[in-house]
Amino acid sequence: MIRILANDGIADNGKQLLEDAGFEVVTEKIPQDQLMTKLNDYDAIIVRSATEVRKELIDATPNLKAILRGGVGIDNIDHEYAKSKGIPTYNTPAASSQAVAELVFGHFFSLSRFLHRSNRELTKAGGDFNKLKKAYAEGRQLRGRTLVIIGFGRIGIAAARIGLGLGMKVIPVDTYKEQDTVQLDFYDGKTMSFTLETVPLEEALGQADYITIHVPGGDLIGADEIAKMKDGVIIANTSRGGVINEDALLEGLNSGKIAGAALDVFVDEPSPRRDLLDHSRVSVSPHIGAATEEAQDNIGVELFEHIRDHFAG
Repeated sequence: MIRILANDGIADNGKQLLEDAGFEVVTEKIPQDQLMTKLNDYDAIIVRSATEVRKELIDATPNLKAILRGGVGIDNIDHEYAKSKGIPTYNTPAASSQAVAELVFGHFFSLSRFLHRSNRELTKAGGDFNKLKKAYAEGRQLRGRTLVIIGFGRIGIAAARIGLGLGMKVIPVDTYKEQDTVQLDFYDGKTMSFTLETVPLEEALGQADYITIHVPGGDLIGADEIAKMKDGVIIANTSRGGVINEDALLEGLNSGKIAGAALDVFVDEPSPRRDLLDHSRVSVSPHIGAATEEAQDNIGVELFEHIRDHFAG
């Protein structure tokens, strides 16, 4: 029997699909420092963000036949090295797009109407209702604002779909494509399509009221890029920690250049820097972009399909 280690877990539907197809699925967590000796008992490993599959681990587990990542990025896997050893890496890029995009806009709404602050301050002992009402009376609406989307893949297109539905002007940035089509699907079966042309990053930054980033990694936004942005911009990062330089971000927040930052990912996970977490202009979440029931079910199905097809071949 083919044995699968889901070291960072798997949705119940994915586990059931695999077991019904004759695979053994183990969900008991093996600590990173013990994988070197224990992973060779399995034919495939499923990870998310917590477990790393590096060169040393790959070399120590010759029985390993496939590596799977329940999510979009694969930066915690030495996938090129694994490929050179004949071990393919699979991920689930389509499964969580809507979930991540909706989280972005949850943060955008929160920052635009100061919900991240008023919720905490009004409910704590001594919260002054009238004072807070006055303090948070200058919110903004998203309709009519300009949304810049950096990285126009599946998640970026899902974000564009929401932005267009809200009546925003959407400007995509992508180095790999010149344009793409965004289709809005309505409840009554009607659809509407928009073809959006991408623009260079430097051109887009100065137009943005809101920015959301959906790239697999890299050092993308630093002090120079922030200087090109409008005063009062709101920016979201749900992609990878470090895509925005955290020192430059903090400086922009303190100066007021950046009116708000939505952060779901951080450089030092799981212990993000305190000055960002405590900042009044920051809305945070603990790396939960794909953490919806629907997304996890979708991931489970995609993982099952990858494993079924791989071992069928």
